[in-house]
Amino acid sequence: MEGKLNSRQILVVASMLFGLLFGAGNLIFPISMGQLSGAHMWQAAAGFVITGVGIPILGVAALGISQENSMLELSGRVGRRYGLFFTCALHLTIGPFFAIPRCATVSFTIGLAPLLPEGSQKLALGVFSLAFFAVVLFFSLRPGEILTWVGKVLTPLFLLFLGVLVIRALTAPMGSISQIQPIEEYVSHPFFKGFLEGYNTMDGLAGLAFGMIVVNAIRGLGVEKPGAIAKNTVKAGAFTAILMGVIYVLMTMVGAQSRGVFPAAANGGDAFVLISDYYFGTFGILILAAAGTLACLKTAVGLVTSCSAIFEKIFPAGPSYRVWTLVFTIASFAIANTGLDTIIAYSVPVLMFLYPLTVTLIILTLCGRFFENDHVVYLWVTIFTGAAAVVDFLNALPEEAAEFLHISQIGEKAASLLPFANLGFGWVCPAVLGLGVGLVCHWKKKR
Repeated sequence: MEGKLNSRQILVVASMLFGLLFGAGNLIFPISMGQLSGAHMWQAAAGFVITGVGIPILGVAALGISQENSMLELSGRVGRRYGLFFTCALHLTIGPFFAIPRCATVSFTIGLAPLLPEGSQKLALGVFSLAFFAVVLFFSLRPGEILTWVGKVLTPLFLLFLGVLVIRALTAPMGSISQIQPIEEYVSHPFFKGFLEGYNTMDGLAGLAFGMIVVNAIRGLGVEKPGAIAKNTVKAGAFTAILMGVIYVLMTMVGAQSRGVFPAAANGGDAFVLISDYYFGTFGILILAAAGTLACLKTAVGLVTSCSAIFEKIFPAGPSYRVWTLVFTIASFAIANTGLDTIIAYSVPVLMFLYPLTVTLIILTLCGRFFENDHVVYLWVTIFTGAAAVVDFLNALPEEAAEFLHISQIGEKAASLLPFANLGFGWVCPAVLGLGVGLVCHWKKKR
């Protein structure tokens, strides 16, 4: 069986992978990071690209190497119950809890909000999100050509507008990046803050969730050996990674330059609107609104359909696909009306918990041949990583939530015992310790 794809096939797979991972929401975080990091944007962008590009591609490659048929089976290497928990938690995060509602709020923020008075924003968000999710539900119940059409037409349209905006911003910069003072945590450790900011794209989680689509596409082109699948996945992923990485860096630059005229915005959506209005006026905002809303609509439909399909598969005796679709759409509508800032604030602690577990699962899968993919190694690494990730979760909670639950001091005391916890990487040393324990148990068992 042929083990190598030709250039055209690689490009087809790469385009599909880019379409799966990249949505309009991916732009609001690098542009916000650019505003905050200022002169330190290059270090921040380097960290962001690792989590926003590198981890998703490795996740897809890990699924190809593993020979597993789903993420449920892959995470089930830790344990059957854990696999069920992790799969559900990951899909709910990139689905109705955060990513799908974010599609609606990003569309509203970059589209309708700039044209409305401040006092009517909440009501307008309710009406807009109701219409948005009505369309999402309509197409999610009829999955078919809409995703292909939107992906082929609207995503390129959005990227075309983005390219025009970037070229205009770089040729007529609002300010010199070297003179923009970084703020917040970007002053002291921009690389690590950028690394954590990359969590917000959720692409590391999506890489595992949608990886089987890419792997099956490569298998469908005649590649069956795990090593060849992984190699071709990496080749396709390299093209996707370069394109996404370039977009992220350029948007970070645009965001950093904008501080020469505007103060840092509350979120990347607001920053995007200000920059578009500065260069193109109301016409620019309208083009941004149309292209961005349609791109977000495509992403939302894709997420609703994929999450509904996976939950129907996980719980075969439970609700049907149509019921899951309705439940997830209603839940997304309710959460969307809390607003973009709230969604981002509450998604951060969840991502601080899930990303370490995702990263260790990917690394263990890629290196599994060195310990024969022994269940005990997966188990001990996950136990130690998960315990430390809970601490990161507690420390990342919004202040009002931590005070309401009376856990502020608990998280701070626990974090003081973990190296690098102040940087958001308190899980690294426990993960290494868990790996050591797991390998010792593995070697003892072999003997």
